Parts: sequence; C-alpha cells; structure tokens
Amino acid sequence: MSIELKMAWRNIWRNPRRTLLTIAAIAFASMILVFMLSFQLGCYETMINTSVKISTGHMQIQAQGYLKDKKMRLVIKDPDKVSKFLDTVKGIDNYTFRTNGFALVSSDKRTYGVVVTGIDPLKEANVSSIKSLVRKGSYLQEDDEYTALIGELLSNNLKVDINDEITILGQGRDGSIAAAVLTIKGIFNSGIDEFDRNVIMMGLKGFQEIFSMGTSVHEAVITADSLGDVSMIKQNIQNNFLTIKGEESLAVPDWMEIMPGLVQGIQMDLVSGIIMYIILVIVVAFSIFNTFLMAILERTREFGVMMAIGTSPSRITKLVMFESICMTIVGIVLGIIIGSLVTLYFQKHGIFIAGTEDILKEYGIPERLYPRLSLISAVAGPLVVFLITFVSSVFPALRIRKLNPVKAMANV
Repeated sequence: MSIELKMAWRNIWRNPRRTLLTIAAIAFASMILVFMLSFQLGCYETMINTSVKISTGHMQIQAQGYLKDKKMRLVIKDPDKVSKFLDTVKGIDNYTFRTNGFALVSSDKRTYGVVVTGIDPLKEANVSSIKSLVRKGSYLQEDDEYTALIGELLSNNLKVDINDEITILGQGRDGSIAAAVLTIKGIFNSGIDEFDRNVIMMGLKGFQEIFSMGTSVHEAVITADSLGDVSMIKQNIQNNFLTIKGEESLAVPDWMEIMPGLVQGIQMDLVSGIIMYIILVIVVAFSIFNTFLMAILERTREFGVMMAIGTSPSRITKLVMFESICMTIVGIVLGIIIGSLVTLYFQKHGIFIAGTEDILKEYGIPERLYPRLSLISAVAGPLVVFLITFVSSVFPALRIRKLNPVKAMANV
C-alpha cells in the first residue's frame, strides 16, 4: 500500500461522523440502485415470459408479410419440413403449429367478431400456459376437432357456459364460406382482457377442415430455453433454413417484433426509472461535493504547511482524491452487499404491492413480483455512483492547486 493511500485512509477518519454520513449516503444510493434495477429487470422478465407463454412464444416462423397483414392465404405450406429443421436446432425448448382466422361467433343471444385459433393440444401445452389457465371445464384432447376453448370474458358476453354450442362463420383460405357449430369444452382466464375477450381455440385438424387449409398452417410458435438464446436461435433459422434451404418466403419475427406495444411500454418505464436514478445520483453527488469542499476549506492551513515544506500541489491533490476514492469504494461495497442481500430475499419471497392488482391483472402479471439479481443490476448502478462521486470530488481537489502557501498558513 502506497504512503498516499495510508495517509488518505487515516485522514478520512479525522472526522468520523462526516465520513460515516458520506459513506452511508453512497451505500444507500448504491443499495437502492441495485435493488431497483433488479426489481425492474424482474418485472420486465415476468411481463415478457407471461406474454410469451400465453400467446406469442419467443419467436415464430411465418409467411413473409403475415405479421402485418394476417391474410388466410399467407401460410407455411410444408410444416413437416419446418418441423424436421426445428428438431435439429439447439436452444429450442418446444414448438408448435397454429392456424388463425377471423370469424363471427354466435350464441343464441349474441354475436361477436373473434379470432379463431387452431392448435395441436399436446404440443400447445408444452409451448403456452393455456392448459393451466382453464378455469372451468377441461382442456382440449388430441382428437377434439369440433370443441372449443373460449375466454371467460367472451363466454360472459355470449352468455354461454360449458357444453353450450356456438356457431362460427368466416372465410376459408380458398374464399369459400367457413362455418361450423362448436361445443364449448373449457373456459380460460389468462388475465389479459383483450385475449380473453377475442380468442377461441379449437383443434388444429378441425380448423384446417373448416377453413379449407389442407395441411398448411400460419405460424410455427417457438419457445427458447432462455430469453438470452432467442437471438442465437433466430440467426440460426435465418442462416440455415430460410437462406440455405431456399425458404425466403418465410420470416422469423421474435417477441419484440410481435409485441411492439410491450417493448414500447418497457422502454418508457425504463426511461422513467433512469430519470429517477439520475436524480438520486445527483443528490448524492451534491452531498459528496459539499463534504469534500468543506473538508478542504477546513484543512487549508494544513495544506499550506505541506506546501511550505516542499510537498507539491499535485501530490496533495492526489492525496485528497485517494480520500474520496476510499470513502466511495467502502460505500459502494457496502451498498452492493446490502442491496444484493435484500434483492435475494425478495427474489425468493416476492413483493406484494397493495393497490396494483387490477393493473397487473390487465397485463397478465402475477400479483406477487420477483426481483431478478444479475451482474448488470449489481454493477451498473454502483458504477455510475462511483463515476459521479469521483467527478464530484475533482473540483474541490483542484482548488488545492490554486492555494498560496503563505496565505494558506495565515488562514485560521
């Protein structure tokens, strides 16, 4: 350890009360940043995984243009070829095929416009959470063709219940009339009102027959082992399937392209969070600035004596900067430790915020939220605190270079 560092450590404890308050301010800011960043990232991960599990998957394979204009004719003509390739891709957890069509659904009392989705019940259960969301009745079986799952809000609007019949009327892929009578087998509640109000699910084979689809489908819905694998899998599919195997008519939108509203909401929330963090760091910066300015003013005579005996202003400045760094490092380390421990506790037990139940339910988010501690959340905030406190201590330290030794020693 250098002599300057030893002197700096000794000097900061000359006024232990001020030093402890400064360290406490730095530790508090670091702790808050670690916890809040972890909390935000945990909420974002929950929102993404909830949306992915209910409907979209992490990514999809579709016909070019289907994402923006869901026309019946924009199909994957050879799903078996897609399936054989996806079986070879590392990082994929599961996948399934779906078909979609717009239709009018009628009960004895009411008629509504809905999206009818054809699913493979067995594969769908591995990709989405729809099976666990069935609140009344039962989930579809593999051989179910003319039975349906509908959302709780839609069942209320149509005034229907389990085992009641509904009629769907739409247009087939070839332009023919697509009509059928379906028996309601199950009623689900995803927590997302738009989904529960507008979606009917039925067996894939029954959908293909009613809507004249043949064996074609509209999308392959893919879930990855983790969110971090999405870009790698997408690149693999684009490079080795769409290009090499000549499937340029297909596209691979990921969850960010499929759900731009969710991405925009996360970005807006992140910006508001960053603004709050900046305000917090600025408050801490002013505290550090005032602390060091007062310390230097109080030690003006001491610095004058040091200069008079031959100590260079640059060495004194270096000493003062070391004092700043020592306090900052101690505060940041304490903040990271306390913030990480608090985050790990709530990561295990969750946080319930009273009064937010309706808002969370609207987006299908569980009432109990879980922070997610990561290297980014543990380091990013404290690193910003370190940089800001370092910069805040530079100006007071530079005042030393302008000191006149004679005037400084005369200062009482």
